[in-house]
Amino acid sequence: MKRRFRVWRGDASGGDLRDFDVEVNEGEVVLDIIHRLQATETPDLACRWNCKAGKCGSCSMEINGKPRLGCMTRMSTFEENETITITPIRTFPVIRDLVTDVSFNYEKARETPAFAPPAGVAPGEYRMQQVDVERSQEFRKCIECFLCQNTCHVIRDHDENKPAFSGPRYFIRAAELDMHPLDSLEDRKEYAQSSQGLGFCNITKCCTEVCPEHIKITDNAIIPMKERVVDRRYDPLVWLGRKIFRRDQLENMAPSSTVGVAGTSGGVPNSSVRPPENAPTGPDGHLDVSELLAPQQGGMSPFGDDMTFPMAPEQVTYHHPDPDRPAGH
Repeated sequence: MKRRFRVWRGDASGGDLRDFDVEVNEGEVVLDIIHRLQATETPDLACRWNCKAGKCGSCSMEINGKPRLGCMTRMSTFEENETITITPIRTFPVIRDLVTDVSFNYEKARETPAFAPPAGVAPGEYRMQQVDVERSQEFRKCIECFLCQNTCHVIRDHDENKPAFSGPRYFIRAAELDMHPLDSLEDRKEYAQSSQGLGFCNITKCCTEVCPEHIKITDNAIIPMKERVVDRRYDPLVWLGRKIFRRDQLENMAPSSTVGVAGTSGGVPNSSVRPPENAPTGPDGHLDVSELLAPQQGGMSPFGDDMTFPMAPEQVTYHHPDPDRPAGH
């Protein structure tokens, strides 16, 4: 039977939704329909795909407004009289039709410090307990479809946050390495807070909801990392230690220069990564009293005190990023 589809056609300069009536067969997925459109009506329709098995992460798109994989969304999940709307993922700039420029994610990957094995242990000599393997095994299922990055409101609705925010995909990478018993880099928690923008995340779990591998990104990665940052920064014993000891006695969180199996652990050379930043201190090496007494330690909310969630529909703007638009507008 034929079904009604609305597919976004256009490029970086603009575009619109176009209607198509397409034959749908039993057992097909949305990606099959796109291929049929290419074969019968719009041979120039651009769409990125590869494996058609839910393992490459290439066919990310938004189907009826929800970020999904085209190859894993079955047509049987829609009502027979329902119009299916297919648009490109909205957080990243459009190249053409359903293809977007996701280079932002690869830039953040290059900035993430690599695994740093302990000194004197060569590849092939690593030994881990099974319980340690299982702690982070879930995070290795990531297929880098970037649906979690796309749905994260921190950058979906705020382009100006992109330079300071790495996103859920790289939070689970940081959590995976922080849980690794052989990783010798000790500043991953501080790095996630100061350079990856962990504090921007307000754990709405939207990234977990859209993950096709069902990784519990928020519960098993982001929240534990936030708890460790809080332990490090606001634990009473740590606070007391900062009062007793000088700053130079506490600075053991500098990036390592050890070369890991995937590159330099302090980040790939020539990247724009910032080193971890300690809390500001006075000339005597102690924390400023105002920071300890502030009602919101760690800084103000990036959304402002007058913003409440969930936001009203008229406040949310869903549009493709305009490369010519100045930041903050």
